[in-house]
Amino acid sequence: MARAALITGASRGIGLAVARALTADGAAVCLTARDPKELADAVRGLGPCAIACPGDVADPAHLEAAVARTLVEFGRLDILVNNAATNAPLGPLMTVDPLAWRMAFTVNVEAPLRLTQAAWRAWMRDHGGAVVNICTEGTHGVGPGVGAYGTAKTALLRLTRQLAAELAPAVRVNAVSPGLVRTEMARFVWEPGEREIAAALPLARIGEPEDVARAVRWLVSDEASWITGADLVVDGGRRVRAGRPLG
Repeated sequence: MARAALITGASRGIGLAVARALTADGAAVCLTARDPKELADAVRGLGPCAIACPGDVADPAHLEAAVARTLVEFGRLDILVNNAATNAPLGPLMTVDPLAWRMAFTVNVEAPLRLTQAAWRAWMRDHGGAVVNICTEGTHGVGPGVGAYGTAKTALLRLTRQLAAELAPAVRVNAVSPGLVRTEMARFVWEPGEREIAAALPLARIGEPEDVARAVRWLVSDEASWITGADLVVDGGRRVRAGRPLG
């Protein structure tokens, strides 16, 4: 029987690319996102093995509903990809609204925990599975204006490792940490200076959602069956660029 996956933030960008990669491997997928129309369009493009469950990951009831819908439609839940995220609030931390800061953690950290708990209770505790949390290579450094996002994603990486320890051996939990990828959420970063940014990377281009999707597809496959608690950085070599030869 085909595996079943639940993917958040899947109406576009990295989430949709992950859904395409998994369906290409024969998986059935349940997609969640906030915009019902975008989500319906995404599901139509994926074909009969895809279903939609619109809603906001900040709403605990939606997370329970997404797991329940996946189980009702597919009878199983083998893969969970926590991709939905917010990079708000942008700006220096000294001017951040505490309520906006709280929402960053609700979406980027609390929602993945709640969804993993729901998937564990509903299926994975008894049948096993694989969870992948989409983090960011920014957890390995700092950057201007993205303090809330980076701090929340660093917490998500720590959560990934804790869950990997607690849920083993039944469930493998890993992270994929993308560098700069051509998504709408990151457009304000890459669009103004894409050529210069690409030229500074060893692999000479910014990332595409498919680059991240291939990493996720591998981590949830049997080929990665002895990997848990890992952080797979997909960044075009950004962290090694200082070692490039001159000339």
